[in-house]
Amino acid sequence: MRVPSLPEVRRLTEKERDAWWTVLLVDPVATPLVRWTAMWTRVTPNQITWAALVLGIGAAACFAQGDWQWLVAGAVVYHVSFILDCMDGKLARLTGKGSAFGAWLDYIFDRVRVLVCAIALMGGQYQRTEDVTYIWLAVAVVFLDMLRYMDALEIWKVRLNMRRRQRERAEELGLIDTTQDNGSDDEADDTPVKGTARVPAQPTAGDASAAASTAPAAPAHVVPPAKTFITRLPGYVPLRDFLVSHRIRIHLFSGIEFQMTIFIVAPLLNSILWPTVVAGALLLAFEMLVVYRLLLATRAFERTMARYDRLEAEMRSETSSPSEQATLV
Repeated sequence: MRVPSLPEVRRLTEKERDAWWTVLLVDPVATPLVRWTAMWTRVTPNQITWAALVLGIGAAACFAQGDWQWLVAGAVVYHVSFILDCMDGKLARLTGKGSAFGAWLDYIFDRVRVLVCAIALMGGQYQRTEDVTYIWLAVAVVFLDMLRYMDALEIWKVRLNMRRRQRERAEELGLIDTTQDNGSDDEADDTPVKGTARVPAQPTAGDASAAASTAPAAPAHVVPPAKTFITRLPGYVPLRDFLVSHRIRIHLFSGIEFQMTIFIVAPLLNSILWPTVVAGALLLAFEMLVVYRLLLATRAFERTMARYDRLEAEMRSETSSPSEQATLV
């Protein structure tokens, strides 16, 4: 196949917004490698997914040794594994060789890698120190990773269902629904499933927000997103705009940063306990914000649907015949 230039490959394969770790430390390496892979090899996305898992298991083997030199080796191998993990989706988008099974495989292997590395890392530290705290940390890491991705998936489903129902209701009433994400704080939630990176990225609430700045005012039937304490914080909007302009999402501590803190930063610092505790606390804090934004979205959705019901009643009243109106009276 003819492989486009590197700038075009970046446009085709990189997400419009992604985790800061990915944007700053992974994409500059992964995207050129994807282009080279597409030009000179017949490697498939699924093969890269398998290679990422094998390297993840290799990182776990290093972590299990417990000593700092092995922790550093494990951190390096884990980062390479993550680069491959980002390459499979990019290669699938570039070559058109993605599949639903490949997306599932990618997602499951990600969870397996976290599980194996968490057990190995904390198990190695337990063997070295005989501190039972590390056993509980392993449980906490696996639980939080599971909670984060289950929550993200369910939130994505709820938002998708609300958009669908609102769009259908607007079409029934002959209205044009210009909203992209009722009640969101101008940012989309994290990608719910890692494998969804293998399909073209969908427009986000932030994209709609940027477009709205030059678009006509929204129709009267549209309920605008609610202002929240987050958007009122001093400096929040300039920070958000700066991050978005550099493809970095405002959700600064997601599942990716959680993993990287535990499996890369902590081993390099030769300090596993407190970085893991801090990472868990930050992940929970950001997840609470995501849930709060979902609450705003559901309330805005309910207001919009209620307004649709009122509009429907008004339309029926206006189109009813004089005899029907007299009967109603």
